[in-house]
Amino acid sequence: MLTYDVQIWSIRKRSSRARAYQLRWRVGAQPHSKSYTLKAQADGRRAGLLTALRNREQFDTTTGLPASELHAQRSPTWYAHAGEYARMKWPDASAKHRAGIADALATVTPRLVTDSRGAPPLRVLRRALYSWAFSFRTAKDGTLVPRTESEEPPADVAAALDWIGRKSVKVNELDTPAVLRPALDALKLKLDGKPAAADTVRRKLPVFTNCLRYAVERERLPALPLHKVDWKPPQTDDEVDFRFVPGPALARKLIAAAGAESKRGRHLHAFYGCMYYAAMRPAEVTDLRLSACTLPESGWGELVLSGTTPRVGSAWTDSGESFDSRGLKKRARKATRSVPIPPVLVRMLRDHIKEYGTSEDGRLFRAARGGHLVSDDYGEIWQAARLAVLSESEAATPLAEVPYSLRHACVSFWLVSGVAPAEVARRAGHSIAVLYRFYAKVIHGSQDKTNRRIEDALNEAESDDTDAA
Repeated sequence: MLTYDVQIWSIRKRSSRARAYQLRWRVGAQPHSKSYTLKAQADGRRAGLLTALRNREQFDTTTGLPASELHAQRSPTWYAHAGEYARMKWPDASAKHRAGIADALATVTPRLVTDSRGAPPLRVLRRALYSWAFSFRTAKDGTLVPRTESEEPPADVAAALDWIGRKSVKVNELDTPAVLRPALDALKLKLDGKPAAADTVRRKLPVFTNCLRYAVERERLPALPLHKVDWKPPQTDDEVDFRFVPGPALARKLIAAAGAESKRGRHLHAFYGCMYYAAMRPAEVTDLRLSACTLPESGWGELVLSGTTPRVGSAWTDSGESFDSRGLKKRARKATRSVPIPPVLVRMLRDHIKEYGTSEDGRLFRAARGGHLVSDDYGEIWQAARLAVLSESEAATPLAEVPYSLRHACVSFWLVSGVAPAEVARRAGHSIAVLYRFYAKVIHGSQDKTNRRIEDALNEAESDDTDAA
């Protein structure tokens, strides 16, 4: 129990004792004492207790300690806290987010240690944290447990986790800037010590920040301590570099070349078409099913998108499969998105279905052996298409570097064509804010066309008024 009823007495000397100087104090009705060899030691401890008393701290009747010392004594290590946070987030997080949490925590945790004596190799420690300490399994009783409790880890992993468990700092110590800064600096570096990409830092920082917030929630930290450190993440330029986004003619040539590349390329011809003509993400195309398609014999069709199947690894999914079946990105699980598609894509999909049919679950695109498509599969075909279409100098640049460039090309083309930004954002499946952040230049460039249309309409209205007069 905590109380303000505290009395601290003068130091008593007992000559017959090895520790002759005894400090005595009372908390509530409970007496406490501690003996010291030197009087200076006893004086220092007494001064500390008096300072806590003057600061209006409560004392614990059982231990006799001020509340601040009791809190520090009970603080878990950062390693234990990080594992608790990762387990708390696991049930409601997507497989990709689970892996992202483990990645961020495995980056900062090795830097939050008391010292580095006897440290295992950094790569071993990172693997132990990422793949074992911050990865969870469902036990027979239905509870979540770290992978280390459901499987026997390799000897080097077990040794690394034993080391970090002993060396990890207490959570309350992160309220000290000197302890916090090394963790923040670690976010900026790769394992080899080279600077990490700005987007990587931007992705990991919120995980670390939220883990600190969880410490505040659990009353392990008084407040979020990040403001105490003069540290900023590297600046990022979210805007797409449109020098390397393919225009309509080049996009069509690349898609055609990919379709002519091989048998696999022919199977993926419409896959690339979905990215360019419907601005679909790769994980959305891999999940596209026949039931989502309206493909008339002529005219425009429609795709009703409802899910994605990103590949994240079996360690992070509830099913144990390497693909995670999820709803649309940043949408409710059952949300859908309707995307009108032009006749050219309607024909591509009709031809694809006629030639290849669908998988047992209705998916239009699949791996050579019938499973889910992986990025290596459609990525290799795309790189071959680039080499076939681009000049040597162009191929050495980031021009149409990855299949995702087709989605950027589609959104850009819609904006340049005069489609309202709100409708572009809806079809592409992201917010207006994201659209303006990534496509600001294209939106600004299309304003001239919009201004001319408004001016023409105003001139027409003025002409009608003159005629009427």
